[in-house]
Amino acid sequence: MSFALLRRGGIYLFLSVAAFLSVFPFYWMAVGATNKSIDITTGQLSPGSNLVANFQSLAAQVDLVRIFGNSFFIAIISTILTLAVSPIAGYGFEIFRSRVRERVFQLLLLLLSIPFAALMVPLFVMISRASLTNTFTAVILPTIASIFIIFYFRQATKAFPGELRDAARVDGLKEWQIFLFVYLPTMRSTYAAATIIVFMNAWNNYLWPLIVLQTPENKTITLVISALTAAYAPDFGVILLATVMATLPTLVIFFVLQRQFVQGMLGAVK
Repeated sequence: MSFALLRRGGIYLFLSVAAFLSVFPFYWMAVGATNKSIDITTGQLSPGSNLVANFQSLAAQVDLVRIFGNSFFIAIISTILTLAVSPIAGYGFEIFRSRVRERVFQLLLLLLSIPFAALMVPLFVMISRASLTNTFTAVILPTIASIFIIFYFRQATKAFPGELRDAARVDGLKEWQIFLFVYLPTMRSTYAAATIIVFMNAWNNYLWPLIVLQTPENKTITLVISALTAAYAPDFGVILLATVMATLPTLVIFFVLQRQFVQGMLGAVK
């Protein structure tokens, strides 16, 4: 009995330390947003009274409405288009069988291993020749056909009950009707998990927008935070406040879809 209690106590202690290490950076970021830059550099860990001043300074330097509007537009449109295209590809790779299916899929997985840095130059040349430089379209287009989301939905489709598809075929439904009216409602948790992943990737995207968005009015929040940190004398209170504001949308979406996210990552189908 004593060994079991010690074992349980050790587990709880380990989990408590892990939870503290996970939460502390967020606490430090939130507290830092209320302090002056000098207080942050000296390691103050208690809330301060400089939140309003930090916000006023940030608003004076940045058009917050426009910048957040740019980020929301790119993230939302990217999410909608990606979830309209990539799941269809994942569904097709699993449902439709052919001789070259696995070879094509293996090629896609091979492309997934290529770092984005190796694709930047040819991708920028394509965007430039299409006269899309400094447009939101240039940021959104490369994200629509996401190889990871195609792979994710193909793996999730393996858990899709074949009996439902067969019954739908017997009832006379065509393949696109099966996808829309049978597959899609059944895979709600998978779509919820994919929504979180795609939105967070689009919201936090930094390198590609840095390359193609060239005017200040088209910048996203990640680019603005980077610019704030690049100042000769950065104001850490303003930077941390901007970081907190940039983190809130992803936190809201995650907590709203948290239950479905867990089910989707576990491959649950209901």
